[in-house]
Amino acid sequence: MSSELKHRWSIGNNYLAGITFGDWLQLLRENRFAVDPVYWHRAAFVTLASGMNSYFRRKETQLYREKVGETKICPPLFILGHWRSGTTHLHNLIAQDKAQFAFPNTYQVVNPHTFLCTEEMNTRRFAWMVPKTRPMDNMALNFQVPQEDEFAPCLMSLRSLYLGTSFPRHEDDYLRYLTFENVPLSEVNEWKSALLWFVKKLSFKYQRPLVLKSPPHTARIQLLLDIFPDARFVHIHRHPYHVFQSCQHYYDTAVWYSYLQRPDLQKIDERIIDRYHQLYDAFFAQRNLIPEEQFHEMSFDELERDPITAVKNLYQKLNLTGYDTFKPELQNYINTLADYRKNEFPELNRATREKIASEWKRSFDEWNYLT
Repeated sequence: MSSELKHRWSIGNNYLAGITFGDWLQLLRENRFAVDPVYWHRAAFVTLASGMNSYFRRKETQLYREKVGETKICPPLFILGHWRSGTTHLHNLIAQDKAQFAFPNTYQVVNPHTFLCTEEMNTRRFAWMVPKTRPMDNMALNFQVPQEDEFAPCLMSLRSLYLGTSFPRHEDDYLRYLTFENVPLSEVNEWKSALLWFVKKLSFKYQRPLVLKSPPHTARIQLLLDIFPDARFVHIHRHPYHVFQSCQHYYDTAVWYSYLQRPDLQKIDERIIDRYHQLYDAFFAQRNLIPEEQFHEMSFDELERDPITAVKNLYQKLNLTGYDTFKPELQNYINTLADYRKNEFPELNRATREKIASEWKRSFDEWNYLT
């Protein structure tokens, strides 16, 4: 990985643009205001945006709090899987079933306090700030595409491992919010309340079930079932070598837009390995909590090879209706991907392959991946 400060002057692609002023001050206090000088301009931008967010949050609360509070939620469908395992591709495919599902989009997850008031106006005003493709994989990106819901409770509760991408010197402190193990109950409840309120707001807006995708949810099955006992889950897995390399690329592309402190690039590979461990240790421990009829599993290879059949099997296993009506829209979307080319990486060296095969052995064994 390069040692240069990539995208140093960029203020776009930063999820903190949706934080409110009070929460921004709290986050800065937690990190002792330790924003490195090379990123002071980003902190200034977030500060400016946070004031506007606070204003519109008050307005949105006055207009919608009662209506959102009365909204009933249909059981969501959660897409589980480690980062860079195909969760976004699967999310985009299912999101084409607009007759049955809604989804949080890029604008909404970064503006969870204000999107009911500001989305229509700001998605036009600030569209220039969003690149046409994602920096790590060239998939289409704009304010309207499906996006990870994790950013919303992150900004609403400040209980998320993603805060470690902004303050990498405290990344280990925020990592506890991946599984929420040994986290005080008050903090767990803050996160759960934030996620529930965000889902209520989306349900109020769309009046249909949500399909939600966030890799950290893979380690929180118990918490999700506490909130949504009838939720359905689909888990997608991918060859661990490919996951590792794609995560390396992700850190060397997308994460640079979020830093408020200089990262220690020498620690990134170990962080990838350790985080994978924590996520899948929790997943394997909690997977059986999901009723069989509410859980489906697939591989990225089968989704890539035959997405029509993979999605059909998912609908059948989870007893989802409307597939035949949805299929033409699904096929039309797949046709638009004909020219898409995923990232290609050189083969890992032998020492790294052996280390991953050893460290992530259970995944190799569980899904019969060759080492």
